[in-house]
Amino acid sequence: MIALSKPWVDLEKYRRDRLKEALYEAELAEEFLKNGLIRNAAGKAFQAVKAYLAAVAAAHRDRIVAAFPGRRRISPAKVVERGEWIIAVMPTSRMREVAAIVGDRELRLMVELALDLHEFQYNGLDGDAEVSRYASEEMVRRDIEEVVAFIKRAARA
Repeated sequence: MIALSKPWVDLEKYRRDRLKEALYEAELAEEFLKNGLIRNAAGKAFQAVKAYLAAVAAAHRDRIVAAFPGRRRISPAKVVERGEWIIAVMPTSRMREVAAIVGDRELRLMVELALDLHEFQYNGLDGDAEVSRYASEEMVRRDIEEVVAFIKRAARA
């Protein structure tokens, strides 16, 4: 089991840990997809992108901290920079914004696909595309495969 460091304790170890996590999640997504567990695969693909984005955000700590000013209490005795907390937690609601701050266009696309897959995980397919952005399982599979390929390439670089 990986003991995930915190960015305010050891930023570089945290970054390495999140890259490993991204690869593990991508491998699980791939395995679930092979076994026909498409909603589970979508969830793991989302988690892979979230972990990778956190690792990339850690490498851009100064920009993230500047974009999210202030401090956040994480325990009665511990207060951290708000940007560092965002790097550590990587709230789903902030993923688009963090990806935009980082400025990598391919990563921004993967974040959008991951958010679509996250929505699909909960809503499933919708032939009318009213509740889910996905009307076919084939499109979901393609997006999962694209996200997994990106993570496997980018997290090892």
